[in-house]
Amino acid sequence: MTPTPVDLTAAETLRVASMVLAPLVAQGAIIRRPRATAWAERRQTDRTARAVLTGLRERHGGAPLVLRLGPRRLVLVTEPEDVRRLLEHSPEPFTPATREKRGALAHFQPDGVLISSTAERWHRRPFNEAVLQTDQPVHDDGAAFVDAAQRGVADLTGLLDRTARFDADDFAEAWWGVVLEVVLGARARGDRELLDALNELRRDANWSWLRPRRKGLRAELDGRIGSYLPNPEPGSLAAAAHAEGPATAAGQIPHWLFAFDAAGAATLRALAIVAARPDVRERLLAEAASAGPGPALLPYARACILESVRLWPTTFVVLRDSTGPTAWGKRTLPVGTDFIVVSSFFHRDPARLEHADGFAPEAWLDGRNNADWGLVPFSGGPVSCPGRNLVLLVTSHMLTRLAAARDLRVARGRYLAHDPLPATVDYLGLRFRIAGSAGTGVGPAR
Repeated sequence: MTPTPVDLTAAETLRVASMVLAPLVAQGAIIRRPRATAWAERRQTDRTARAVLTGLRERHGGAPLVLRLGPRRLVLVTEPEDVRRLLEHSPEPFTPATREKRGALAHFQPDGVLISSTAERWHRRPFNEAVLQTDQPVHDDGAAFVDAAQRGVADLTGLLDRTARFDADDFAEAWWGVVLEVVLGARARGDRELLDALNELRRDANWSWLRPRRKGLRAELDGRIGSYLPNPEPGSLAAAAHAEGPATAAGQIPHWLFAFDAAGAATLRALAIVAARPDVRERLLAEAASAGPGPALLPYARACILESVRLWPTTFVVLRDSTGPTAWGKRTLPVGTDFIVVSSFFHRDPARLEHADGFAPEAWLDGRNNADWGLVPFSGGPVSCPGRNLVLLVTSHMLTRLAAARDLRVARGRYLAHDPLPATVDYLGLRFRIAGSAGTGVGPAR
């Protein structure tokens, strides 16, 4: 029997708002705020949020939790079957184009598929699937994408040879070079003007409807992207998009760029695990040696990336708005109800996962994690991320090639070398060095 949603008391609502939702909003949904992410690690905010939601789930028998915040009605689900219902029945009657997403993403990608209406989605979703080759483990242009990743690795190893270390900012510089090449071609690798415009608009997007639209800056971003589209370089997503429909391409590319930022965060955290655990590095190197050159499928490396996202979700919450009245248990919720899935709560739930706080990429290889609707590293259902395989191809090769290039150590390695792992890890604070060189410390992840 489906549990009926329960209204939280004022005290319970305050706890959820202040200890679960507020820290996520503070860190920035669209682009992370460094001071807030560092604060979140010091406070281990995800651990606190999990404790709050676990207590409420037990108190209310797994029923969805209804919060009233001003005029808004928010429903937090606490059971995997409820997550399944929301995801399997998207985009109707649970649309991913929520009020919050439309307010945020319209700053820089108003035509992106994620915030499209159901009618627009019928055209834009197939376009994205065709260009990103959703169903193919290795994209037809995979060799070019892996070559781009290797050039990013070369940039970082060059820095390591000069200084014996790099930090998250250095990684981001190399990563965005890879992303620009994959999406727009090699001549876009150093386009700082494009990145600056994108990131400025993403900072505005953190404020959603509260920040006015900057039409001039968005026109600048669109112009920079548009300059690569008339004659796109072969082996880029821009070329594949041009072949599918040049009129649609420009509207989708800002979202592809934005989505790759989360992939970089996942890769950096996975690399931190590799640098802290020699056995993981050795397995990556063995897999690469047996796979051979080129865009090989690297199952273990992919599983390491997926496990990084499970442990430290890059999408804090999965949001859905109801497009009509919703019968749930003995209650009918009105149209426009906001449904929320807090990723870190489900991803680290010890009631379901024996490896909740451990690094267990094997659970992606043997199917345990894939069968769990509470684990949503790339969302799920009909509107799941169409770029999952493409992202895993690029990130798995970036991770493996960095592991092979140098024997790295991570400054907070003692907190990552063994299970249980910290609930919150600020990837923006990660620092790496070559093994045997002098290191510098960073604040602990408790």
